[in-house]
Amino acid sequence: MLDIIDELDKKRQAARLGGGQKRIDNQHKKGKLTARERIELLLDPDSFEEWDMFKEHRCADFGMDKEKIPSDGVVTGCGMINGRLVFVFSQDFTVFGGALSEAHAEKICKIMDHAMKVGAPVIGLNDSGGARIQEGVASLGGYADVFQRNVMASGVVPQISMIMGPCAGGAVYSPAMTDFIFMVKDSSYMFVTGPDVVKTVTHEEVSAEELGGAVTHSTKSGVADLAFENDVEALAYVRRLINYLPSNNREKPPMLQTDDPADRFDFSLDTLIPNNPNLPYDMKELIVKVADDSDFFEVQADHAKNIITGFIRLSGSTVGVVANQPMVLAGCLDIKSSIKGARFVRFCDAFNIPVVTFVDVPGFLPGTAQEYGGIIKHGAKLLYAYAECTVPKVTVITRKAYGGAYDVMSSKHLRGDVNFAWPSAEIAVMGPKGAVEIIFRNEKDDPVKLAAREAEYKSKFANPFVAGSRGFIDDVIMPHCTRKRICRSLAILTNKQLENPWRKHGNIPL
Repeated sequence: MLDIIDELDKKRQAARLGGGQKRIDNQHKKGKLTARERIELLLDPDSFEEWDMFKEHRCADFGMDKEKIPSDGVVTGCGMINGRLVFVFSQDFTVFGGALSEAHAEKICKIMDHAMKVGAPVIGLNDSGGARIQEGVASLGGYADVFQRNVMASGVVPQISMIMGPCAGGAVYSPAMTDFIFMVKDSSYMFVTGPDVVKTVTHEEVSAEELGGAVTHSTKSGVADLAFENDVEALAYVRRLINYLPSNNREKPPMLQTDDPADRFDFSLDTLIPNNPNLPYDMKELIVKVADDSDFFEVQADHAKNIITGFIRLSGSTVGVVANQPMVLAGCLDIKSSIKGARFVRFCDAFNIPVVTFVDVPGFLPGTAQEYGGIIKHGAKLLYAYAECTVPKVTVITRKAYGGAYDVMSSKHLRGDVNFAWPSAEIAVMGPKGAVEIIFRNEKDDPVKLAAREAEYKSKFANPFVAGSRGFIDDVIMPHCTRKRICRSLAILTNKQLENPWRKHGNIPL
């Protein structure tokens, strides 16, 4: 028996060493942690239960039968984050460059299947050179097996992808179907075709970082939600994100005790809106001042900055926030912001997270670039997401809510549960100047008459009371009591029950 135990210990040591000490040292020289070090930092101490440590590939071609390393380039299992169960896989770049084989894919599929059975999040730490070429179509089939599970798990358990090294070709599609993607600057990248192929086909010269680095995807493309300086910072943020999310779609979000009173007033909000309606202000100030303990976890902070998305807590419970940002493009909705907002609203709806919407939107961004880019369909995504959403929805109009953008931003007409407005709210088809120039176009040569008409329009429509008289606004509230009124509304809506008509699925305008 002692001999068998000794042999087991040797096999475990071999598996833990991965591709060997030399390759581990190379990983460290690049500023990257190893697969096992990442898991150790991600999970609570001594909570990791590893599965399939001794699994090996079955390929005999191209001399692969002589190269077998236990675990086959991916460490899989389950553990705890702040005492809550999660399943995790961590690709090991020291073993065949983290390349995915059939056996490698089977390990990932196994933990995803178990996560679905028990209702726990899946976290993937990606660091792979792609499909293992020596296995040919078997490795491609392995990727497709993972993709299928990503789709089946979507909206059932949260899925988080950490891109901590290369991720190219077919490998990018698994992370793309997960709920959140975090990247590490200067050491991770994602692209369908690499710089060499781009140069051959399009004659463009571009570096891997410019083509698919963390900054590119967290600012320009919006593929990544956040970009971090190093592995340690990225893993710490994943632990923080998990604290906001339910384990699955049958649970409510976790509660966190707070000493921040739900009825707290903040009188500084009474002067947040400038007297000049054309001057911007920072909507994040409102979000932070409303949130429990001023804590705001922003998602996609550097992409489509004219809309803000992220998580706060109110009375200890997770709430998703969507807000127009007047500091960027005056808060207009455009293609990128519509897609960003729609995806976030749909995530919240899938996982029982109430949505609070702060509105200051002058409309959709005009221009040929937007129209040719399909703003009609992309803008409809946000409309569709809010209309389909059945979780509690509370809306606060702080200033402008013009035209179709008023409708889109969780209006009463899209089944908004509680809709508030500040006294500074202007709810109308368009701004006073534009409206008067259309209605009284015959008087456009008389600036005095036009000014009088504009003042008349302002007094009649540039306020929340017309909408209030129709019941489109439930109450006009003072800015300083915004937190109190939202918290009360969410408490009222705790047991809200609303179901959409039965259907296989809707046909969102993709």
